[in-house]
Amino acid sequence: MCVNSFERFNGRRSGKGSQVAILAHGFGTDQTAWSALRPWFETRYDVVSFDLAGCGPNGADTYDFDRHGSLFGYADDLLEIMDDLALRDCVYVGHSMSGMIGAVAAVARPELFDRLVTVGASPRYLDDTGYTGGFQAADLDNLFDSMSANYQAWVAGFAPMVVGVDNGQVVADFSRTLFQMRPDIALNTSRTIFNSDMRSLAAQLTRPVHVIQTAVDMAVPVQVGHWLEAAIPTATLDIIDAEGHLPHMTAPDEVVRILERRLSANVA
Repeated sequence: MCVNSFERFNGRRSGKGSQVAILAHGFGTDQTAWSALRPWFETRYDVVSFDLAGCGPNGADTYDFDRHGSLFGYADDLLEIMDDLALRDCVYVGHSMSGMIGAVAAVARPELFDRLVTVGASPRYLDDTGYTGGFQAADLDNLFDSMSANYQAWVAGFAPMVVGVDNGQVVADFSRTLFQMRPDIALNTSRTIFNSDMRSLAAQLTRPVHVIQTAVDMAVPVQVGHWLEAAIPTATLDIIDAEGHLPHMTAPDEVVRILERRLSANVA
């Protein structure tokens, strides 16, 4: 039996709207990360979600170390899912790494996208001349070494730091999905993300891009949001007065307020 990409990546589809909204999660989570926002989307859109390669209950079966050694492989997965479902003119919402995955796909095939929303996305995590990414090479080496030495201990420290606020339920949920990832896949995925440089894509984006991030994020400093706003010709920027890398989980009401303003005129 031939299984299409939507099924292989544990795809889920729901909602009442005529326009499709794709919800794409970030590193260490799975599509359940959208649970707080999904009801808002379902009353307005035909909602499509899936688990990224390496994530979710079937993550080990969907991950390929060569294909997913760059974000372009993930973008190919996304485009295959969109083709499987014959999707066009979609609103794409991508958290963290999925923000850049969507950007790759939208540059390659802009006709599939109406607009993009990125939440806590970064085109480059390493600092560079004239660019603040938030990390030095030594920081990343320490992170990779910690993941390799004791993945369980690393998750225990990493999850609350990324959540960034005192929210035990979100820390528990994030820890659960991190532990769901096979450690070698999690390590390779983190290397792919943190060593990526997607800045050249920014000027090539032609669809509207709504950039959302928190005022304090250990993974993506606020300077990155301002860089994206300046570099993407079609960008808007909204900075939430909140902390942490997972505002769709920790501050969903704040995210909804931005979505209502940016997408209200666009809802079919």
